Amino acid sequence: MQLLHFQNLIEKNREKFDIYYQELVSYNDKVNLTAITDKYDVFTKHFLDSILSIDAIPDNANIVDVGAGAGFPSLPIKIVRPDVNITMVDSLNKRVTFLNYICEKLNVKSNNVHSRAEEFAKTKREFFDVAVARAVAKMNTLLEYLLPLVKVGGIVIAYKGANIAEEFVDCDKALETLGGKVLKSLRFDLPNGYGERNIVIIEKIKQTPAKYPRAKNLPKIDPIK
Repeated sequence: MQLLHFQNLIEKNREKFDIYYQELVSYNDKVNLTAITDKYDVFTKHFLDSILSIDAIPDNANIVDVGAGAGFPSLPIKIVRPDVNITMVDSLNKRVTFLNYICEKLNVKSNNVHSRAEEFAKTKREFFDVAVARAVAKMNTLLEYLLPLVKVGGIVIAYKGANIAEEFVDCDKALETLGGKVLKSLRFDLPNGYGERNIVIIEKIKQTPAKYPRAKNLPKIDPIK
């Protein structure tokens, strides 16, 4: 898929993205949300990057974004795909406060939750059609956070950089244990030499055992491999 397709969607919704940018940079002065503040960089590295997965997302999907931070990728997805429903989860309350603020400014409906992924999975297990995450963790750790949240038949979408081959070295056991199967990976080169982006799409093919995700930060400390 050509980047022009996604760039046109940004332009079509330019008013909302301009508000998002202005509020993000202003709020960033008091709460550290992003190291990227130049307007072109934000539009490319955050907004454009976030929507590269939209053609893989089913109509009217119920999406959860784990480690949502300043709303990437699910809030830009919602702006260009208003048919979807989003839930943004973050472990830091100050980020969730920003998410509530920016959703109100953009007049966008979202369920914003202050929680760790392990705790959130206790109440929303196998509830969502799609789980997304961007810049959260290595793949085998990420799978333990996301696959328990997705229905059988649903998908996980992981945003990864150029080192995608390295990420998959230790993933076979995690996929088998957690009930996932890699469907495909979509590769893009961001404009202006801003690097390679890989959108990895993983199907949930069977239920995840009840013991996952493990508590006490074990998915990061001792990932499945």
